[in-house]
Amino acid sequence: MTSPDHSSFLAAAAALLGPRGFTADADLLAPWLTDWRGRFTGRALAMASPASTAEVAALVRLCAEHRVPLVPQGGNSGMSGGATPDTGGHALLLSLRRMNTIRALDAENRMVTADAGVVLQTLHEAADAAALRFPLTLGGKGSATIGGLVSTNAGGTQVLRHGTMRAMVLGLEAVMADGSVLDTLTPLKKDNRGFDLKQVLIGSEGTMGIVTAATLRLAPRIAGRAVLWAGLASLHDARALLLHAEAHSGTALEGFEVMPSHSLEAVCAYLPSARAPLEQPHAWHALIELVAENAADAADLPARAESLLASAFEAGLIADATIAASETQAEAFWTLRDSIAPAERALGPAVQHDISVPTQLMPAFVEHAVPLIEAAWPGTRAVGFGHLGDGNIHFHVIAPAGVEPAVWQITDGKAISAQVHDLVTEWGGSISAEHGIGQLKRDELARLGDPVALALLRQIKAALDPHGLLNPGKLI
Repeated sequence: MTSPDHSSFLAAAAALLGPRGFTADADLLAPWLTDWRGRFTGRALAMASPASTAEVAALVRLCAEHRVPLVPQGGNSGMSGGATPDTGGHALLLSLRRMNTIRALDAENRMVTADAGVVLQTLHEAADAAALRFPLTLGGKGSATIGGLVSTNAGGTQVLRHGTMRAMVLGLEAVMADGSVLDTLTPLKKDNRGFDLKQVLIGSEGTMGIVTAATLRLAPRIAGRAVLWAGLASLHDARALLLHAEAHSGTALEGFEVMPSHSLEAVCAYLPSARAPLEQPHAWHALIELVAENAADAADLPARAESLLASAFEAGLIADATIAASETQAEAFWTLRDSIAPAERALGPAVQHDISVPTQLMPAFVEHAVPLIEAAWPGTRAVGFGHLGDGNIHFHVIAPAGVEPAVWQITDGKAISAQVHDLVTEWGGSISAEHGIGQLKRDELARLGDPVALALLRQIKAALDPHGLLNPGKLI
């Protein structure tokens, strides 16, 4: 039963936001109380859906007055349970999906200012209409929002050239825990007035402040691309090919993804229309994308792609390779890469790890970790794939046949994850490369994180959110 204090708060919040902006209806709340992977389900007092920064600020002040925790949520497409409330039922779910306006797009200066609730695909379409692009994409582009991408410092397949969200955010607007509004939306190339406060908020998962808008860097629209597929004997050869491609192609190199034969075979079995790009099997595969941003470079791109492969063959780096003959085939190549995660899931329960190590150590890490995990956990299959250029590997450990999925996940699966995280830490890496900590990895971060860094994070949290109302139980 709702307490008198909560009744007073709920009445005030409902009056502030109106029927479109506030609901306590259990049926309307239900879809947003479970993360999309189905790992976490929580409860909430109600869901607030403000339509402006002013409404967010007023709501946060009201929450501070009544000591009501807030859980910000964008597209609810996160991988670590960072936007799901706990089971206590005392928090307010704060949906930013109604804040979906692109405030300004400056084509001449290649920047855009967008509300936190703007969906990534919508931003892509707006940039394309101005002959520009926002060079970050991921599988959930149809639901992921700008606020969520900023708050988790999202990555994707173009980090090799353009960096993570941290590199693309020029300015931020955010509501702080007391309801004040930090406005750094106007970008300055030089500004030495103290700390770069937006960097405290990027990647903080809504625990330091609530991102309500961002000014983002845009890039020229692609005039042409060449998509290549190469078969390799080892991940070490893939690393050598990456370095060769960087030296050969320079800034034209935009994507470099790797996968073992097991992943490609799983995708071909999973997708009825999928075909392996090369006739012969290979231990490893590399998917490479070269791009051109003007017509002259686009005309030269096929020759540059041919030259890259010819020089790689001559250097003994690849066993076989092909170049997509059409845009349809290029998309088919990328579909193979993008379908690895669901194809692996179709094989049975698994524990997935979004980890990173120093880029130069990634081949050696995979070569070391795969047999180690498989020997320690008989019947499992360890698979690594992902973004070779930035050291981010998706390290999946597939359960033995015949296990009870739910039981295995919380017993052997949990122990396997701890061992993988121990290994990553020993190799100087990170237990979260691009999906955030959320509640999924919070305890592991506390166990393995650098004590000095964790202490500083907690001190900053205490200073910015002294009552612990912003996304409690996440990150730290």
